[in-house]
Amino acid sequence: MSNRKPYVREMTRTWWAESPFYRMYILREATVLPLLFFTLSLTFGLACLVMGESAWENWLAFMANPFVIAMNLVALLGSLFHAQTFFSMMPQVMPIRIGGKLLNKKVIVFAQWMAVIVISAIVLFLV
Repeated sequence: MSNRKPYVREMTRTWWAESPFYRMYILREATVLPLLFFTLSLTFGLACLVMGESAWENWLAFMANPFVIAMNLVALLGSLFHAQTFFSMMPQVMPIRIGGKLLNKKVIVFAQWMAVIVISAIVLFLV
């Protein structure tokens, strides 16, 4: 047996903050927190809708609170950031070939954003 100690590299609590890649990764993963609030608010709203008119009115008053509106805006920005990072990764994860040639990455990302805009317009038209 050797008396030498193995080398153990020191790992600080903020090791991830030193790298831009890990900072963006943490930021992207943190977008789930405002989205969780938004999802729970909508689920609670559906439950209030089932409970009756007074519960629904209370939920509408809750949703009109400036803090809730701000949280919903943060959730919207977080979901758009999440979509942008996902769309920018898509051409690397699943390259598309047409006629044996790789499709330009910008075209793939642009097509995804156009799909988001068209589907959003359809939903807004139906609502």
